[in-house]
Amino acid sequence: MTQRAEFDKIELYLIRVLHTVIVERSVSRAALRLQSTQPAVSAQLKRLRELTGDPLLVRAGNGMTPTATALQLVGPAASLLQAADALFSPRLRGASFDPQTTTATFRIAASDYLDPTFLPELVAHVHQAAPGARIELLALSRDFDYRRGLADGEVDLVIGNWLRPPEELHLGRLMTDEIVCLVAEGHPVVRLAEGAGKGWTVDKYLGCEHVAPSPLSPGALGVIEEHLTSLGLKRNLVVRSAHFSLIPLMVARSALVLTTGRQFCSRYAGALPVRIVRCPAPFPPLTYYQLWHDLTHASPSMRWLREQVREVARRLALH
Repeated sequence: MTQRAEFDKIELYLIRVLHTVIVERSVSRAALRLQSTQPAVSAQLKRLRELTGDPLLVRAGNGMTPTATALQLVGPAASLLQAADALFSPRLRGASFDPQTTTATFRIAASDYLDPTFLPELVAHVHQAAPGARIELLALSRDFDYRRGLADGEVDLVIGNWLRPPEELHLGRLMTDEIVCLVAEGHPVVRLAEGAGKGWTVDKYLGCEHVAPSPLSPGALGVIEEHLTSLGLKRNLVVRSAHFSLIPLMVARSALVLTTGRQFCSRYAGALPVRIVRCPAPFPPLTYYQLWHDLTHASPSMRWLREQVREVARRLALH
């Protein structure tokens, strides 16, 4: 009876505290996200520790890390919050969202393979439409498990390009781009690609020294490699870089060839001694998506955010 009575006292807010503390790995950050105070969240954490019989967060170096029990609890907690949101939010919030008065925090993980003006444009656009909102931009890198981040509520939206986006997530197509090559201005392939370009063949392309971004997960292939592999082709990849925005500078000072979207390359063609040439290998258009989880699918604020992302992508595609 005692256990049943304790269970019946668990309110939804305690579940939200549990989920937020584990995801944020910090009582102070959880308090900010919950718009609460650190002592109040600490008191709730103490109660959660008593209920679970587990410390949930333990000291690790200069920070905190979740215990194995906490990591097992974060998924069910997210599911409970999602179910409660679907059950009650139409009555509690209606279907409206006022960007002018919101103080929401939008967490977006984005690839830097995007047009380098995309995120600055998005931040300016959202800040103008929702001046009280906060934006947290996270790097979409191999060190960040974006699928788990979306499922755990650690991130609201992921923007990037995939040949085959994960099936368990919602997606919105943002824009497509032509695959091209970026090379130094004096690279031999510039001459080969000029005119009819008959000398710029697939074999010549594969034999060049190539540079590519690091894949999003260990052991995975990037979009370019994945497509070439599907065609039975292999290029001479000599440099992988986790810093995609620095690759044009590497290209400008070497014989490296970067294969990516024209929109990204065009931002550097006038600023660096580089040239854009067509890619002789057959590639489908590069497609960029925004991905989100069921957890935020019905949220009015998240629907509004996705609309802003789509609008910024549409405007950039027109230029």
